[in-house]
Amino acid sequence: MSKVKITLKRSLIGQGHKSRETIKSLGLKKINSSVERELDGSLEGMLSIVQHLVSIEEVE
Repeated sequence: MSKVKITLKRSLIGQGHKSRETIKSLGLKKINSSVERELDGSLEGMLSIVQHLVSIEEVE
């Protein structure tokens, strides 16, 4: 499995409940906050919901 770095790049103002809860479950709180996670099926599903709000980078 590969690791990815997820960074919140856009504000949650005006976003729906599903996007807000997904960002919260990823562990992101403020703009430019980042987390590193193992990429698996459930994480890919979460990222597809909020792909317009975050940036994703692979980490070695």
